[in-house]
Amino acid sequence: METITLELIPLLQEEMHNEAITTRKMLSRVPPEKFDWQPHPKSMTLKQLAAHIAELPGWVATALTTNELDFERNPYTPQDVKNTGELLDFFEASLKSGKQSLAEADANILTEDWVLRNGIHIINTYNRYGVIRMAYSQIVHHRAQLGVYLRLLDIPIPGSYGPSADEK
Repeated sequence: METITLELIPLLQEEMHNEAITTRKMLSRVPPEKFDWQPHPKSMTLKQLAAHIAELPGWVATALTTNELDFERNPYTPQDVKNTGELLDFFEASLKSGKQSLAEADANILTEDWVLRNGIHIINTYNRYGVIRMAYSQIVHHRAQLGVYLRLLDIPIPGSYGPSADEK
């Protein structure tokens, strides 16, 4: 039986590229006049959700260039964007950081441990590959939430993996 060896970095780069196309289309539809809108009091505002989606490609750089994220030492501060242009600029900067880190990465570190913690409390330990896959999954998950927000605001939704109901 033949053994197949996969080169993970090129596969991760291709996936990042493909997901960025859809993410960019979705973020471009976010209207700044609705930034404060939220579908439920427990939900993020449209601005919070969109900015979170925009930052997620940067998690790849975090996974590849650090050994952990400690919320106690690095409290989360969401990016404050004022309009759709700033949102897209933030996404492009985050995407560039993620792409650059992948381009410079040594695949041998993908199995090394990476820790998510809050001070002495360890939330979880992953391998670096797992953190990258989690970031990609978070992008898709939150982008789907954004699609619901846009639908509720009666804003046409672009297709993700094929045409949407709004595209003919």
